[in-house]
Order: sequence, then structure tokens, then C-alpha cells
Amino acid sequence: MFVADGLDEPREISSMPGVYQHSLDSLRKAAVEAVAAGVGGLMLFGVPRPEDKDPTGSLASDPEGILNRGLRALADEVGDSTVVMADTCLDEFTDHGHCGVLAPDGAVDNDATLERYVAMGLAQAEAGADLLGTSGMMDGQVGAIRAGLDAAGRVDTGILAYAAKYASAFYGPFREAVGSSLQGDRRTYQQDPANRREAIRELELDLAEGADIVMVKPAMSYLDILREVAGRSTVPVAAYQISGEYAMITAAAQNGWIDRRGAILESLMGIRRAGADIVLSYWATEASHWLS
Repeated sequence: MFVADGLDEPREISSMPGVYQHSLDSLRKAAVEAVAAGVGGLMLFGVPRPEDKDPTGSLASDPEGILNRGLRALADEVGDSTVVMADTCLDEFTDHGHCGVLAPDGAVDNDATLERYVAMGLAQAEAGADLLGTSGMMDGQVGAIRAGLDAAGRVDTGILAYAAKYASAFYGPFREAVGSSLQGDRRTYQQDPANRREAIRELELDLAEGADIVMVKPAMSYLDILREVAGRSTVPVAAYQISGEYAMITAAAQNGWIDRRGAILESLMGIRRAGADIVLSYWATEASHWLS
């Protein structure tokens, strides 16, 4: 789910028909509907105003930043009946659109970014997040955030580690959804789509650092990776059915080329069959209605 600063009513995302940037009020309503349908958790992304972005993504750790306000709204509305999850990454909040702090030469500074992730994670935990989604793919991010949470007494806040997140061509609609300011690409810190072995190395590192759940992203083009991760992981495994997957099925169904409901359920079944215990999907509420 997306919550955007400055909205009075939800705004549909043009490349993801049926998915919205929410106001705080519409976020609460959509959350109640999702929980009533049986959705097991809500992953929230924040969309700040463009003029509020800066090089270090300072709003990400500000208690009054839009993501933390949204998390408080979800925790207040449905926190006793579902799992509230936060996207713990800077890309929505930086004026350059990267997932971390940049060094003078323009490269992402891994260690400086970890400090920002810890501050962001603590703010999200304080706002009511049950799980932190470490999606930035910085080396050591799980261990740094775990240590920061434990030192602050937040021992019950879990970490959903994006263990294998690939530099995919299918993220395009998501960048519209979060109002991305990305300059360049993220191939220096996301994984090479041709590389299978690195996914297992990243999995093992995240497990050693204390991940409570591990995730593969995207799902559709990486079911082989998901199968390998599921076969090796000692914690629950998630997979993210990303924006491009949603957009393709939606567009084909709108053109009458495929059966919409059948394609959605088949895609979700394929992700489960490959080994996912948890599926993040933009169809979660609708599919939960069907399945119940």
C-alpha cells in the first residue's frame, strides 16, 4: 500500500489501474477492508512531496514523515488484527532516488547508508511497525538494523529481509507509484539477473545477521531462485509479485486477451508452488475475497 503526503483523497496510479496512492483517511479504510478480507499483513510505502526530498532522505527517520504517520495510522486502525510492515529503504525520500547515501564520486556509500537505515528502522518501530522490510540491498543491513533495534529495546520488532532482490526491468510502474526521483540505475547494489549463486550467498548472510523472514523479488521471472531459497532457508520465505507483473496481467485482461481472475490466481499459485510461505501482491485484498 502507498500513502502520499498532501492528498485529500486517493489517486489512482496510471500504470497500475486499481492501485492507489492513499491519503491517511483512505489508507485506514483500505486497511480495514483488507483485514476483513483475510489479508495477513500490510506493507506500507511512503510518498513524500518532491520538495521534501533531500540527499540523505531525512524524512525517512522523521516521526512526522509521511511513512511514519502512515504506519501510526495503520497501527491504530488494524494493528491488533494484522501485521504492519514498513519499507525500510531511502529511495522514496532521496532527491537522487537511490536506496542510500551517495559518496562524493556519486557511488552509494554502503556504511553511511547503514546508519540511516538504523535511524529509519527505529522510527518505524516507534511508529508501530511489526516488521521492517530491508529492501535496499546494502551489505550488512540486516545485522546493523537488528543491533540498533536490540540496543533500543525493540527486541520484538522483526526483520523481513529482501535477501535476493534483482535489478529487474519490471519495476517501472512502482517508480511511478512512489514518485521516484531515480537518476541512473541500481545495478551496483541490486543483483545481476543472470547470477543464481549470489542469491544463496545473500540468503546465508541475511540469516546469519538475524533475518526473521527472507524474500525473493521479483517473483515471476525468479521462481527458480525462489525454489532454491525455499529449499535452504531456516525461516519463512516470502516473494514479491511486483508492479510490472501486476501491470502486465491487468493490461492483457483489459484487452480481453486473458481471463483476469484465472490469470491472477494461477500466478499466485505458481509463486506458492515454488516455495513461498508469504506472497506480497497488489491483488491481496481481491484474491482474499475470492479464496474465502
